[in-house]
Amino acid sequence: MARQADLIFAQAWTMPQHKFDKLFRASPANGYSGLMLSYDDALELLLETIATLPADIVQIDKASGRYLAKPVFAAVDAPRADVSVMDGYAVRMHDVVQGASLIVTGESAAGLPYDNRLAAGQAVRISTGAHVPDGADCIIMQEYAQQKDNRVSFSPGFGPGRHIRKRAGDFALGDTLLEQGQRLTPGAMIALAGADVAEVEVVRQPRVAIIATGSELAEPGSAHQSPHSLPESGSYGVAALAKACGAVLAGQVQERDDLDALARVARDAVARADCVVVIGGASVGDHDLARPMFGPTGLREIFSKVAIKPGKPVWFGMAHGTPVLGLPGNPTSALVTARLFLMPLLAGLQGGDGFATVRCQPQILTGELAENGSRETFVRARSSSRGLVPARNQESGAQSPLASSDWLIRRSAGAGKLGEGSVIPAIPF
Repeated sequence: MARQADLIFAQAWTMPQHKFDKLFRASPANGYSGLMLSYDDALELLLETIATLPADIVQIDKASGRYLAKPVFAAVDAPRADVSVMDGYAVRMHDVVQGASLIVTGESAAGLPYDNRLAAGQAVRISTGAHVPDGADCIIMQEYAQQKDNRVSFSPGFGPGRHIRKRAGDFALGDTLLEQGQRLTPGAMIALAGADVAEVEVVRQPRVAIIATGSELAEPGSAHQSPHSLPESGSYGVAALAKACGAVLAGQVQERDDLDALARVARDAVARADCVVVIGGASVGDHDLARPMFGPTGLREIFSKVAIKPGKPVWFGMAHGTPVLGLPGNPTSALVTARLFLMPLLAGLQGGDGFATVRCQPQILTGELAENGSRETFVRARSSSRGLVPARNQESGAQSPLASSDWLIRRSAGAGKLGEGSVIPAIPF
Protein backbone atom coordinates (compact mmCIF):
# COMPACT_ATOMS: atom_id res chain seq x y z
CA MET A 1 0.00 0.00 0.00
CA ALA A 2 2.79 2.40 0.82
CA ARG A 3 4.44 1.85 -2.55
CA GLN A 4 1.19 2.55 -4.39
CA ALA A 5 0.53 5.68 -2.35
CA ASP A 6 4.06 6.94 -3.05
CA LEU A 7 3.53 6.33 -6.75
CA ILE A 8 0.29 8.30 -6.82
CA PHE A 9 1.76 11.21 -4.89
CA ALA A 10 4.81 11.22 -7.20
CA GLN A 11 2.52 11.47 -10.21
CA ALA A 12 0.50 14.22 -8.57
CA TRP A 13 3.52 16.54 -8.39
CA THR A 14 3.70 16.70 -12.21
CA MET A 15 -0.05 16.52 -12.82
CA PRO A 16 -2.28 19.52 -13.61
CA GLN A 17 -4.59 20.37 -10.70
CA HIS A 18 -7.75 19.50 -12.65
CA LYS A 19 -6.31 16.06 -13.44
CA PHE A 20 -5.28 15.50 -9.79
CA ASP A 21 -8.80 16.40 -8.68
CA LYS A 22 -10.33 14.07 -11.26
CA LEU A 23 -8.15 11.17 -10.16
CA PHE A 24 -9.13 11.45 -6.54
CA ARG A 25 -12.80 11.94 -7.34
CA ALA A 26 -12.76 8.75 -9.41
CA SER A 27 -13.07 6.26 -6.55
CA PRO A 28 -12.44 7.83 -3.13
CA ALA A 29 -13.60 4.69 -1.34
CA ASN A 30 -10.50 2.87 -2.59
CA GLY A 31 -8.11 5.35 -0.98
CA TYR A 32 -4.66 5.48 -2.56
CA SER A 33 -3.97 1.80 -3.11
CA GLY A 34 -5.41 0.18 -6.25
CA LEU A 35 -7.13 3.40 -7.28
CA MET A 36 -9.96 2.55 -9.70
CA LEU A 37 -10.60 5.02 -12.52
CA SER A 38 -13.59 5.45 -14.76
CA TYR A 39 -13.10 4.51 -18.40
CA ASP A 40 -13.21 8.13 -19.57
CA ASP A 41 -10.65 9.27 -16.99
CA ALA A 42 -8.31 6.37 -17.72
CA LEU A 43 -8.47 6.99 -21.47
CA GLU A 44 -7.83 10.69 -20.98
CA LEU A 45 -4.77 9.94 -18.85
CA LEU A 46 -3.47 7.51 -21.46
CA LEU A 47 -3.86 9.93 -24.37
CA GLU A 48 -2.34 12.82 -22.39
CA THR A 49 0.72 10.70 -21.63
CA ILE A 50 1.72 9.56 -25.12
CA ALA A 51 3.40 11.63 -27.86
CA THR A 52 3.10 11.54 -31.64
CA LEU A 53 5.79 9.53 -33.43
CA PRO A 54 8.16 11.09 -36.01
CA ALA A 55 7.11 11.57 -39.62
CA ASP A 56 8.00 9.82 -42.88
CA ILE A 57 7.66 10.99 -46.49
CA VAL A 58 6.08 8.23 -48.59
CA GLN A 59 4.87 7.82 -52.13
CA ILE A 60 1.11 7.87 -52.61
CA ASP A 61 0.95 4.12 -53.25
CA LYS A 62 2.33 3.55 -49.72
CA ALA A 63 0.14 6.13 -47.96
CA SER A 64 -3.18 4.34 -47.54
CA GLY A 65 -4.27 4.03 -43.90
CA ARG A 66 -1.56 6.38 -42.65
CA TYR A 67 -2.10 9.58 -40.63
CA LEU A 68 -1.04 12.93 -42.08
CA ALA A 69 1.83 14.70 -40.32
CA LYS A 70 1.08 17.89 -42.28
CA PRO A 71 -1.91 19.27 -44.18
CA VAL A 72 -2.24 18.51 -47.88
CA PHE A 73 -2.71 21.41 -50.31
CA ALA A 74 -4.18 21.05 -53.78
CA ALA A 75 -1.58 21.27 -56.55
CA VAL A 76 -4.23 21.86 -59.26
CA ASP A 77 -7.77 23.14 -59.70
CA ALA A 78 -10.46 20.49 -59.78
CA PRO A 79 -11.81 20.40 -62.34
CA ARG A 80 -9.04 22.12 -64.25
CA ALA A 81 -11.53 23.67 -66.73
CA ASP A 82 -15.27 23.91 -67.23
CA VAL A 83 -16.31 20.34 -68.13
CA SER A 84 -19.46 18.60 -69.30
CA VAL A 85 -21.32 16.29 -66.93
CA MET A 86 -23.31 14.72 -69.78
CA ASP A 87 -22.86 13.27 -73.27
CA GLY A 88 -24.48 15.64 -75.77
CA TYR A 89 -23.83 18.93 -77.52
CA ALA A 90 -22.17 22.14 -76.33
CA VAL A 91 -24.15 25.17 -77.52
CA ARG A 92 -24.82 28.82 -76.90
CA MET A 93 -28.24 28.74 -75.26
CA HIS A 94 -29.65 31.77 -77.09
CA ASP A 95 -28.83 30.07 -80.43
CA VAL A 96 -31.22 27.19 -79.70
CA VAL A 97 -34.53 27.94 -81.43
CA GLN A 98 -37.36 25.45 -81.76
CA GLY A 99 -37.51 24.12 -85.34
CA ALA A 100 -34.04 25.41 -86.26
CA SER A 101 -30.77 23.49 -86.42
CA LEU A 102 -27.12 24.26 -85.62
CA ILE A 103 -23.97 23.36 -87.53
CA VAL A 104 -21.84 20.68 -85.79
CA THR A 105 -18.30 21.98 -86.19
CA GLY A 106 -16.31 19.42 -84.21
CA GLU A 107 -16.03 17.27 -81.11
CA SER A 108 -14.69 17.66 -77.55
CA ALA A 109 -13.69 14.45 -75.77
CA ALA A 110 -12.00 13.90 -72.42
CA GLY A 111 -8.34 14.68 -72.96
CA LEU A 112 -8.98 15.88 -76.53
CA PRO A 113 -10.65 19.31 -76.29
CA TYR A 114 -12.17 21.34 -79.10
CA ASP A 115 -9.67 24.15 -79.56
CA ASN A 116 -11.74 26.81 -81.33
CA ARG A 117 -14.23 29.25 -79.92
CA LEU A 118 -17.88 28.40 -80.50
CA ALA A 119 -19.45 30.91 -82.92
CA ALA A 120 -23.08 31.85 -83.47
CA GLY A 121 -25.17 29.02 -84.93
CA GLN A 122 -22.63 26.32 -84.07
CA ALA A 123 -22.64 23.24 -81.81
CA VAL A 124 -19.91 20.85 -80.71
CA ARG A 125 -20.39 17.15 -79.96
CA ILE A 126 -19.17 16.60 -76.39
CA SER A 127 -18.53 13.68 -74.03
CA THR A 128 -18.85 13.47 -70.26
CA GLY A 129 -15.74 14.96 -68.64
CA ALA A 130 -14.65 16.85 -71.76
CA HIS A 131 -13.70 20.53 -71.70
CA VAL A 132 -16.54 22.89 -72.60
CA PRO A 133 -15.53 24.95 -75.67
CA ASP A 134 -15.02 28.67 -75.21
CA GLY A 135 -18.25 30.50 -75.93
CA ALA A 136 -20.55 27.59 -75.00
CA ASP A 137 -22.79 28.03 -71.96
CA CYS A 138 -24.96 24.91 -72.05
CA ILE A 139 -24.76 21.17 -72.69
CA ILE A 140 -27.89 19.64 -74.22
CA MET A 141 -28.17 15.93 -73.44
CA GLN A 142 -27.88 13.42 -76.27
CA GLU A 143 -31.41 12.18 -75.56
CA TYR A 144 -32.86 15.48 -76.87
CA ALA A 145 -30.67 15.71 -79.99
CA GLN A 146 -31.31 14.67 -83.60
CA GLN A 147 -28.24 14.97 -85.82
CA LYS A 148 -28.37 14.61 -89.60
CA ASP A 149 -25.15 15.01 -91.51
CA ASN A 150 -23.43 18.04 -89.95
CA ARG A 151 -26.53 19.66 -88.47
CA VAL A 152 -28.30 19.03 -85.15
CA SER A 153 -31.70 20.06 -83.79
CA PHE A 154 -33.19 19.59 -80.34
CA SER A 155 -36.51 18.39 -78.96
CA PRO A 156 -38.41 20.48 -76.37
CA GLY A 157 -37.81 19.77 -72.69
CA PHE A 158 -34.02 19.75 -72.56
CA GLY A 159 -33.78 22.62 -70.03
CA PRO A 160 -33.27 24.25 -67.67
CA GLY A 161 -30.08 22.54 -66.47
CA ARG A 162 -26.82 23.63 -68.09
CA HIS A 163 -24.90 20.41 -67.16
CA ILE A 164 -21.54 22.15 -66.77
CA ARG A 165 -19.15 21.59 -63.87
CA LYS A 166 -17.29 24.86 -63.37
CA ARG A 167 -13.53 25.12 -63.11
CA ALA A 168 -12.31 24.76 -59.47
CA GLY A 169 -15.86 23.94 -58.41
CA ASP A 170 -14.52 21.09 -56.25
CA PHE A 171 -11.32 22.71 -55.01
CA ALA A 172 -8.82 25.29 -56.20
CA LEU A 173 -5.05 25.35 -56.44
CA GLY A 174 -3.63 25.92 -52.94
CA ASP A 175 -6.78 24.89 -51.05
CA THR A 176 -6.24 22.88 -47.85
CA LEU A 177 -7.68 19.56 -48.90
CA LEU A 178 -6.76 17.25 -46.01
CA GLU A 179 -5.95 18.22 -42.43
CA GLN A 180 -3.02 17.23 -40.24
CA GLY A 181 -3.95 14.18 -38.17
CA GLN A 182 -6.46 12.94 -40.74
CA ARG A 183 -6.26 9.27 -41.63
CA LEU A 184 -5.94 8.44 -45.32
CA THR A 185 -9.09 6.41 -45.84
CA PRO A 186 -10.09 5.20 -49.32
CA GLY A 187 -12.06 8.42 -49.82
CA ALA A 188 -9.17 10.57 -48.64
CA MET A 189 -6.84 8.71 -51.03
CA ILE A 190 -9.04 9.74 -53.95
CA ALA A 191 -8.92 13.37 -52.81
CA LEU A 192 -5.13 13.11 -52.35
CA ALA A 193 -4.56 11.75 -55.84
CA GLY A 194 -7.10 14.16 -57.30
CA ALA A 195 -5.06 17.02 -55.86
CA ASP A 196 -2.12 15.87 -58.05
CA VAL A 197 -0.02 14.97 -54.99
CA ALA A 198 2.54 12.20 -55.56
CA GLU A 199 4.11 11.99 -52.10
CA VAL A 200 2.91 12.93 -48.66
CA GLU A 201 4.29 13.38 -45.13
CA VAL A 202 2.74 10.89 -42.73
CA VAL A 203 3.45 9.78 -39.17
CA ARG A 204 5.56 6.66 -38.89
CA GLN A 205 3.60 3.46 -38.32
CA PRO A 206 3.84 2.34 -34.67
CA ARG A 207 5.86 -0.81 -34.02
CA VAL A 208 3.83 -2.93 -31.58
CA ALA A 209 5.23 -5.81 -29.54
CA ILE A 210 2.68 -8.24 -28.06
CA ILE A 211 3.56 -10.50 -25.13
CA ALA A 212 1.16 -13.23 -24.00
CA THR A 213 1.95 -14.56 -20.53
CA GLY A 214 0.90 -17.83 -18.88
CA SER A 215 2.49 -21.23 -18.31
CA GLU A 216 -0.77 -22.91 -19.33
CA LEU A 217 -0.71 -21.44 -22.82
CA ALA A 218 0.29 -23.36 -25.94
CA GLU A 219 0.58 -22.46 -29.60
CA PRO A 220 -2.66 -23.09 -31.52
CA GLY A 221 -2.57 -26.62 -32.88
CA SER A 222 -0.49 -28.01 -30.01
CA ALA A 223 -2.66 -27.54 -26.91
CA HIS A 224 -4.35 -30.91 -27.42
CA GLN A 225 -1.06 -32.61 -26.68
CA SER A 226 -1.32 -31.78 -22.96
CA PRO A 227 -4.40 -31.95 -20.72
CA HIS A 228 -3.12 -28.90 -18.81
CA SER A 229 -2.69 -26.59 -21.82
CA LEU A 230 -4.91 -23.97 -23.39
CA PRO A 231 -4.54 -22.57 -26.90
CA GLU A 232 -3.11 -19.05 -26.76
CA SER A 233 -5.66 -16.98 -28.68
CA GLY A 234 -5.66 -13.46 -27.26
CA SER A 235 -2.52 -12.25 -29.02
CA TYR A 236 -3.93 -13.18 -32.43
CA GLY A 237 -6.98 -10.98 -31.98
CA VAL A 238 -4.92 -8.12 -30.54
CA ALA A 239 -2.37 -8.40 -33.36
CA ALA A 240 -5.15 -8.27 -35.96
CA LEU A 241 -6.62 -5.18 -34.31
CA ALA A 242 -3.21 -3.48 -34.16
CA LYS A 243 -2.59 -4.10 -37.86
CA ALA A 244 -6.05 -2.76 -38.72
CA CYS A 245 -5.11 0.42 -36.84
CA GLY A 246 -2.03 0.96 -39.01
CA ALA A 247 0.58 -0.61 -36.72
CA VAL A 248 3.29 -3.08 -37.70
CA LEU A 249 4.20 -6.02 -35.49
CA ALA A 250 7.58 -5.81 -33.81
CA GLY A 251 7.05 -9.21 -32.20
CA GLN A 252 4.35 -11.59 -30.99
CA VAL A 253 5.75 -13.66 -28.12
CA GLN A 254 4.30 -16.23 -25.75
CA GLU A 255 6.17 -16.75 -22.46
CA ARG A 256 5.69 -18.88 -19.37
CA ASP A 257 5.23 -17.43 -15.87
CA ASP A 258 8.91 -17.06 -15.09
CA LEU A 259 10.01 -13.62 -13.94
CA ASP A 260 13.54 -13.83 -15.34
CA ALA A 261 12.32 -15.02 -18.73
CA LEU A 262 9.57 -12.41 -18.83
CA ALA A 263 12.00 -9.64 -17.82
CA ARG A 264 14.23 -10.54 -20.78
CA VAL A 265 11.24 -10.44 -23.13
CA ALA A 266 10.12 -7.11 -21.66
CA ARG A 267 13.55 -5.48 -22.10
CA ASP A 268 13.72 -6.64 -25.70
CA ALA A 269 10.18 -5.41 -26.46
CA VAL A 270 10.76 -1.97 -24.94
CA ALA A 271 14.02 -1.61 -26.88
CA ARG A 272 12.51 -2.26 -30.32
CA ALA A 273 8.86 -1.24 -30.13
CA ASP A 274 6.91 2.01 -29.95
CA CYS A 275 4.21 0.31 -27.89
CA VAL A 276 4.19 -2.89 -25.85
CA VAL A 277 1.02 -4.88 -25.12
CA VAL A 278 1.05 -7.50 -22.37
CA ILE A 279 -1.78 -10.02 -22.17
CA GLY A 280 -2.39 -11.72 -18.84
CA GLY A 281 -0.69 -11.52 -15.45
CA ALA A 282 -2.55 -8.33 -14.60
CA SER A 283 -4.02 -9.35 -11.21
CA VAL A 284 -2.24 -9.63 -7.86
CA GLY A 285 -1.54 -13.36 -7.48
CA ASP A 286 1.87 -14.97 -7.13
CA HIS A 287 1.94 -15.79 -10.85
CA ASP A 288 0.74 -12.38 -12.04
CA LEU A 289 4.02 -10.94 -13.29
CA ALA A 290 2.96 -8.46 -15.95
CA ARG A 291 4.09 -5.40 -14.02
CA PRO A 292 7.07 -6.91 -12.16
CA MET A 293 8.54 -8.07 -15.49
CA PHE A 294 9.01 -4.42 -16.47
CA GLY A 295 10.84 -3.54 -13.24
CA PRO A 296 14.29 -3.36 -14.93
CA THR A 297 12.87 -1.02 -17.59
CA GLY A 298 11.89 1.62 -15.02
CA LEU A 299 8.16 1.19 -15.50
CA ARG A 300 6.14 4.23 -14.38
CA GLU A 301 2.58 3.15 -13.77
CA ILE A 302 -0.10 5.61 -14.90
CA PHE A 303 -3.19 3.65 -13.84
CA SER A 304 -3.66 0.16 -12.47
CA LYS A 305 -7.34 -0.75 -12.87
CA VAL A 306 -10.47 0.61 -14.50
CA ALA A 307 -14.11 0.36 -13.38
CA ILE A 308 -15.31 -1.48 -16.49
CA LYS A 309 -16.66 -4.92 -17.29
CA PRO A 310 -15.05 -6.83 -18.85
CA GLY A 311 -11.51 -5.63 -18.30
CA LYS A 312 -11.19 -4.31 -14.75
CA PRO A 313 -7.49 -5.34 -14.46
CA VAL A 314 -6.39 -3.31 -17.51
CA TRP A 315 -3.40 -1.10 -16.70
CA PHE A 316 -1.09 1.37 -18.43
CA GLY A 317 2.40 2.70 -17.85
CA MET A 318 5.54 4.07 -19.47
CA ALA A 319 8.87 2.23 -19.65
CA HIS A 320 11.80 4.37 -20.84
CA GLY A 321 9.34 6.49 -22.82
CA THR A 322 7.58 3.48 -24.38
CA PRO A 323 3.86 3.03 -23.66
CA VAL A 324 3.03 -0.31 -22.05
CA LEU A 325 -0.60 -1.46 -22.05
CA GLY A 326 -1.54 -4.39 -19.84
CA LEU A 327 -4.62 -6.37 -20.86
CA PRO A 328 -6.47 -9.10 -18.94
CA GLY A 329 -5.66 -12.71 -19.77
CA ASN A 330 -9.14 -13.82 -20.81
CA PRO A 331 -9.24 -13.49 -24.63
CA THR A 332 -12.61 -11.70 -24.64
CA SER A 333 -11.47 -9.21 -22.00
CA ALA A 334 -8.20 -8.74 -23.86
CA LEU A 335 -9.88 -7.94 -27.16
CA VAL A 336 -12.53 -5.66 -25.64
CA THR A 337 -9.92 -3.65 -23.70
CA ALA A 338 -7.68 -3.55 -26.77
CA ARG A 339 -10.60 -2.00 -28.66
CA LEU A 340 -11.19 0.50 -25.87
CA PHE A 341 -7.56 1.44 -25.13
CA LEU A 342 -5.13 0.13 -27.78
CA MET A 343 -7.03 1.52 -30.75
CA PRO A 344 -7.11 5.07 -29.29
CA LEU A 345 -3.46 4.69 -28.21
CA LEU A 346 -2.34 3.76 -31.73
CA ALA A 347 -4.34 6.62 -33.22
CA GLY A 348 -2.71 9.01 -30.76
CA LEU A 349 0.79 7.76 -31.56
CA GLN A 350 0.05 8.51 -35.22
CA GLY A 351 -1.21 12.02 -34.52
CA GLY A 352 -4.88 11.14 -34.85
CA ASP A 353 -7.81 11.79 -32.54
CA GLY A 354 -7.82 8.87 -30.11
CA PHE A 355 -11.14 9.90 -28.58
CA ALA A 356 -12.83 9.74 -31.99
CA THR A 357 -12.01 6.04 -32.29
CA VAL A 358 -14.31 5.20 -29.38
CA ARG A 359 -17.08 7.69 -30.06
CA CYS A 360 -20.50 6.11 -29.54
CA GLN A 361 -23.19 5.94 -32.20
CA PRO A 362 -26.91 5.65 -31.45
CA GLN A 363 -28.31 2.22 -32.27
CA ILE A 364 -31.57 0.32 -31.72
CA LEU A 365 -31.68 -2.55 -29.25
CA THR A 366 -33.13 -5.85 -30.44
CA GLY A 367 -34.00 -7.89 -27.37
CA GLU A 368 -33.56 -6.85 -23.74
CA LEU A 369 -30.78 -5.84 -21.38
CA ALA A 370 -31.01 -6.48 -17.66
CA GLU A 371 -30.12 -3.90 -15.03
CA ASN A 372 -26.41 -3.14 -15.06
CA GLY A 373 -24.09 -3.67 -12.10
CA SER A 374 -21.74 -1.30 -10.32
CA ARG A 375 -19.22 -1.08 -13.16
CA GLU A 376 -19.64 0.44 -16.59
CA THR A 377 -20.20 -2.46 -18.97
CA PHE A 378 -19.42 -2.99 -22.64
CA VAL A 379 -21.87 -5.56 -23.96
CA ARG A 380 -20.85 -7.57 -27.01
CA ALA A 381 -23.55 -7.49 -29.70
CA ARG A 382 -24.09 -8.31 -33.35
CA SER A 383 -25.88 -6.20 -35.92
CA SER A 384 -29.12 -7.38 -37.50
CA SER A 385 -31.73 -5.88 -39.83
CA ARG A 386 -33.69 -4.69 -36.77
CA GLY A 387 -30.83 -3.45 -34.59
CA LEU A 388 -28.17 -4.78 -32.22
CA VAL A 389 -28.64 -8.21 -30.69
CA PRO A 390 -26.66 -8.72 -27.44
CA ALA A 391 -24.62 -11.92 -27.34
CA ARG A 392 -26.21 -14.44 -24.97
CA ASN A 393 -22.91 -15.34 -23.32
CA GLN A 394 -21.24 -12.25 -21.87
CA GLU A 395 -18.70 -14.17 -19.76
CA SER A 396 -15.16 -12.82 -20.07
CA GLY A 397 -13.90 -16.29 -20.98
CA ALA A 398 -16.40 -16.84 -23.80
CA GLN A 399 -14.58 -16.73 -27.13
CA SER A 400 -17.14 -18.00 -29.66
CA PRO A 401 -19.45 -14.92 -29.45
CA LEU A 402 -16.54 -12.74 -30.58
CA ALA A 403 -16.75 -14.21 -34.07
CA SER A 404 -20.15 -12.57 -34.68
CA SER A 405 -19.97 -9.53 -32.36
CA ASP A 406 -19.40 -6.30 -34.28
CA TRP A 407 -20.60 -3.73 -31.71
CA LEU A 408 -20.00 -2.90 -28.05
CA ILE A 409 -23.06 -1.51 -26.29
CA ARG A 410 -21.90 0.98 -23.66
CA ARG A 411 -23.87 0.78 -20.41
CA SER A 412 -23.27 3.12 -17.49
CA ALA A 413 -22.89 1.79 -13.96
CA GLY A 414 -26.28 1.11 -12.36
CA ALA A 415 -28.19 1.53 -15.64
CA GLY A 416 -31.74 0.20 -15.55
CA LYS A 417 -33.36 -2.52 -17.61
CA LEU A 418 -33.83 -1.81 -21.33
CA GLY A 419 -36.42 -3.30 -23.64
CA GLU A 420 -36.89 -3.94 -27.34
CA GLY A 421 -36.53 -0.81 -29.48
CA SER A 422 -34.54 1.22 -26.94
CA VAL A 423 -31.98 3.64 -28.33
CA ILE A 424 -28.53 2.67 -27.05
CA PRO A 425 -24.99 4.09 -27.41
CA ALA A 426 -22.59 1.67 -29.09
CA ILE A 427 -19.06 1.51 -30.45
CA PRO A 428 -18.16 -0.43 -33.62
CA PHE A 429 -16.21 -3.51 -32.56
